[in-house]
Amino acid sequence: MRGRTRRWRLEHSVAIGRMLAPLRRGAGDPTYRLEGARHWRGLRTPDGPATLALHHDGDEVVAEAWGDGARWAIGQVPALLGQLDDPTGFEPDLPVLCAAARRVGEVRIGATGLVMEALVPAIIEQKVTGQEAFGGFRRLVQRYGEPAPGPHPRLRVQPAPETIRGIPSWEWLRLPVDPARSRAVLAACQRADALERTIGLPGDEVERRLRSIPGIGRWTAAETRQRAHGDPDAVSFGDYHVAKDVGFAIEGRPWDDEELEAFLAPYRPHRGRVVALLLIAGIRRPRRGPRLAPRTHLPT
Repeated sequence: MRGRTRRWRLEHSVAIGRMLAPLRRGAGDPTYRLEGARHWRGLRTPDGPATLALHHDGDEVVAEAWGDGARWAIGQVPALLGQLDDPTGFEPDLPVLCAAARRVGEVRIGATGLVMEALVPAIIEQKVTGQEAFGGFRRLVQRYGEPAPGPHPRLRVQPAPETIRGIPSWEWLRLPVDPARSRAVLAACQRADALERTIGLPGDEVERRLRSIPGIGRWTAAETRQRAHGDPDAVSFGDYHVAKDVGFAIEGRPWDDEELEAFLAPYRPHRGRVVALLLIAGIRRPRRGPRLAPRTHLPT
């Protein structure tokens, strides 16, 4: 299969790995492969499935794409790599933020432009351990996705909403994804076309439309806005780690969501950029104590 290739000399230099890291759902994500310096992604674009491979060649970024969605995937690369993000108005003021900015440079937020790609795994990740969340998504893609077009032999594409709508309830338990999460995934897939049309809308309106779906709350909407829409103001309130990590970075103690929200309020519309800056800089509380164990009462 013949592919498409394009090169960019980016206006704003970024590391591909840093920009794409939030899109990888665990080390075994079948839709993402890192081989050497080349990042491979299996996508379901508005024009059809595609494979996108990105790597640096000196000062340039090289994009290669295959499949019906190849043209769309290549056209999305500037947004994916944060070139359309506008950090104007974000001025690190506290010493810890200034030190983080000196360490990592300018933080840019990428946008995939693909809502369901971000929303489905975000729902699966609700209120479970990372091991269970990544395992459930991996099995969903392996069992119901499809091979990505092009030369990569193991890359896969997330299943289409119409495919997901046909998965019976007992198969969700085998992934394992419990009924509350599978119902939310199915409800989102029923409105997939409308949700994809939220790209380009203001963040508050995107939030309203996402949260109008039963089972999608503040955390899931923010996770989707960050990845699909490239929203620099989206913050994952309700996350097990985020408030604690930011509190530790700023005051040396874990915060709750109320304290995090109060701290971030003056940074609108860059609240998410503040969190990203601290996390990229690696400033987070020490991890102590036993890990949460995955649940064992669901069939495998």
